[in-house]
Amino acid sequence: MKYERLTQEQLKEMHKEFINFLASQSITKEEWEDIKTNKPKVAEDELDVFSDLVWEGVLNKVNYLEHFSPQQLFLFEFTDQHINLIGIKIENEAVDINTKEGFQWLRDNLLNDDIQIYTSTKALSEDRNKDIFALIKQGAHITKGKLYQYFNGMVEK
Repeated sequence: MKYERLTQEQLKEMHKEFINFLASQSITKEEWEDIKTNKPKVAEDELDVFSDLVWEGVLNKVNYLEHFSPQQLFLFEFTDQHINLIGIKIENEAVDINTKEGFQWLRDNLLNDDIQIYTSTKALSEDRNKDIFALIKQGAHITKGKLYQYFNGMVEK
């Protein structure tokens, strides 16, 4: 398995897609019930393959990730060949940007000496999606990139 199996909740949400996946392999509902009962390892393998296909489809579309911690914000942009990072570090431990108030403090105090903004670029490995998945496993979330674009406009000036 390349990524990780979808949760039961995710599999429920993708019930129709899973049925289509089984149908593409000419597996009927009755055959699937038989496989689950009599060949649980085969059923597990099918769930793993389906999960990898879903993850691959999602990761192919990712262009931006965000990762928040109490005093740091990591904004990632993915191109075909690079990961661009904008990092924001807050030196004031009384501020927690995971809260509405803390994030507002960040917005109001961008020029404060307690805030460090830095950038970095790194080449992607041969498997872009695995790089993205590793960041998601560490707590990053897929976004449309509005925060990245906002801060990128600031650091380019």
